[in-house]
Amino acid sequence: MINNIYDQLKRDEGFRSHVYKDTVGKSTIGYGHNLDAHPLPYTIPYDGITLDQADAILREDVHAVTDKLTRLLPWSDSLSCPRFCVLVNMAFNMGVEGLVEFHHMLSYAHAGDYANASLAMTQSKWYNEVGERAARLVQQMALGVWQ
Repeated sequence: MINNIYDQLKRDEGFRSHVYKDTVGKSTIGYGHNLDAHPLPYTIPYDGITLDQADAILREDVHAVTDKLTRLLPWSDSLSCPRFCVLVNMAFNMGVEGLVEFHHMLSYAHAGDYANASLAMTQSKWYNEVGERAARLVQQMALGVWQ
């Protein structure tokens, strides 16, 4: 059962112990950690990173995204945890800069109109590209419960 952002991102990103290129060609490791934007402060071992290392990287990444979101969208931390974590998950997927382009969705979420916020999510290129992850996040925004 998913009831926190870490478990959700682990499911949505999947784990890879070795560096790989993501769908847009970024060098990535662990649970979707973008090495091009955020290099690790150590050399990756030949045999890859461990689950414990990936968990630590994920915690740092979530903390960084959360901090940036609350600075750029100060109202967002008043959302319920599942709804705020929709924003975290989306920002983790496309960057905070990509998320803030969802003007209509963010405006509706800020106003507490979660039905229209979730509808606005479905009317995006992101929704069509991300598939099941996007469908789950739309439901989470609409219902305010973890998906």
